[in-house]
Amino acid sequence: MIKAININKSFGDKHVLKNITTEFLPGQNNLIIGQSGSGKTVLMKCLVGLFGIDSGEILYDDRVFSKMSFKQKKSIRKEIGMLFQGGALFDYMTVEENVMFPLNMFSNMSLDERKKRVDFCLERVHLEHANKLMPSELSGGMIKRVAIARAISLNPKYLFCDEPNSGLDPQTANVIDNLIDEITKEYNITTIINTHDMNSVVEIGDKVAFIYKGELWWEGGKEDILNTDNKEINEFVFASELTRKLKQ
Repeated sequence: MIKAININKSFGDKHVLKNITTEFLPGQNNLIIGQSGSGKTVLMKCLVGLFGIDSGEILYDDRVFSKMSFKQKKSIRKEIGMLFQGGALFDYMTVEENVMFPLNMFSNMSLDERKKRVDFCLERVHLEHANKLMPSELSGGMIKRVAIARAISLNPKYLFCDEPNSGLDPQTANVIDNLIDEITKEYNITTIINTHDMNSVVEIGDKVAFIYKGELWWEGGKEDILNTDNKEINEFVFASELTRKLKQ
């Protein structure tokens, strides 16, 4: 579980996050949604420690992450998997080398153990025998699946996904959603997803936090979001769905 308690963050005179309090549970897809500039990306970066917070607390299973030293935070970062927007693979490394990168950095496994772990992770994302391919040989969906394999290579307790469906066609996006959902529930991971994709929200959103002008404006499950009378989230959902349908 990850808890955010009264989180505030400003950049100069701009108050970006305003007293945000929420929690993200294990074994669930915890989605953060909101308009561009609402503060959802800043919130995610604060949660992983890329941005410091001005006030409040961030807890990882009752460990106060926001007050830890750099060295103390490093031990928790070993428990975190990251799926970056676009995949962020190293283009000069093979698929196997990309997935092995966190293992080389943070594990004490032997080379044979690391290779077995890479094989397991690639098999888990349905990319058996892709070890020696280069990123330039992969489709967009395959790049995202390799990135997921890398993100789970250290068997993380927490998984952060930044716009995992960005740049993907609807069918491939659905494959990625289902894969994230399966891994989250199979390994009881606390998964936090920053997304604009309303299809992801209604398909896998166990919990949805809607950020509006820096505030936590609404939260609930995928069953609740289509039935809420909250004006701002209804406008957001309708605009997103309308835009998606016009593009199809």
